[in-house]
Amino acid sequence: MGGKIHAMIDEFLDIVNDFDIVIGRETRAIAHQLGLQHRGVHVFLFDADGRMLVQKRSADRAASPSLLDCSVSEHVQAGEGYREAAIRGMKEEMGVEGIELKRLTKFRMEYGENDHEISELYEGVVIPALVRFDPVEIEAIAYASVNELKSMLTHERDRLCGWFVELLELYLNGKGKMQVME
Repeated sequence: MGGKIHAMIDEFLDIVNDFDIVIGRETRAIAHQLGLQHRGVHVFLFDADGRMLVQKRSADRAASPSLLDCSVSEHVQAGEGYREAAIRGMKEEMGVEGIELKRLTKFRMEYGENDHEISELYEGVVIPALVRFDPVEIEAIAYASVNELKSMLTHERDRLCGWFVELLELYLNGKGKMQVME
């Protein structure tokens, strides 16, 4: 774990323009402090029964502590591709590898104050018995059916990360507060 914590301190992100072309490089902290647009990635992992792996973020997370999030959410590090970041995120956050990913969409969204990202969303199938989540970043995991996700979106929105709300709106309802790019 020590290596990962150290990596987060020194994490560099590519700064991108509205066309997703790299125009610079900055630390994660500075990118968020100055509101520089950077890249992110999300993965929806489903079990064989079609239930999504949902994580509860640790209480000490800087962004959205103790809220529910999708299976994997990562910043794309400088020089890294979206798919590469998704694969890294699945290994770091959920301890799983070798999952075939299907790219669903690419979009631009404001994740919070000064947090502007262009992100890609992927989906894949996971074997729950193989999941070993990172206890530093994640408090717990659960699997939710599409109907349970729809119910959370309607009745428990305040328990979900803001970006997870928008991702679910896009995935389940074809809308969200993001600009779909492709």
